[in-house]
Amino acid sequence: MSVPGDAAALPGGAAENCAQQSSAQRDTLQSPVEITVRDGTVVFSVRVQPRASRDEVTGVMGGAIKIRLQAPAVADRANASLIEFLAQLLKTPKSAVRILSGERSRQKRVEVRGVTEQAVLALLTQQA
Repeated sequence: MSVPGDAAALPGGAAENCAQQSSAQRDTLQSPVEITVRDGTVVFSVRVQPRASRDEVTGVMGGAIKIRLQAPAVADRANASLIEFLAQLLKTPKSAVRILSGERSRQKRVEVRGVTEQAVLALLTQQA
């Protein structure tokens, strides 16, 4: 007897497709942020919201870590604040944090030397 919604009851290999889709969804949930590790550095995307009430990591938005910053997006103040904030959270010197692209955009690619992928993912679980 099959139960409605049971993957085994699906016709023509659909059960197999369902199982593959579930596996893909689990992989996406495990790493919601695309992180590249190369030569002792990690590279990841951030989405910055300037002029917030406080500096904080608020989650993931479109595959990037969403970070709210008090600094305005004027005269490079938000970028400097982002570098300082990430260095503080990851317990690394400010010189180890670098913006690779997106200096004039809310969407940025950031490179951090001397930290692990797990440390970056831990930003999503800790309170800033």
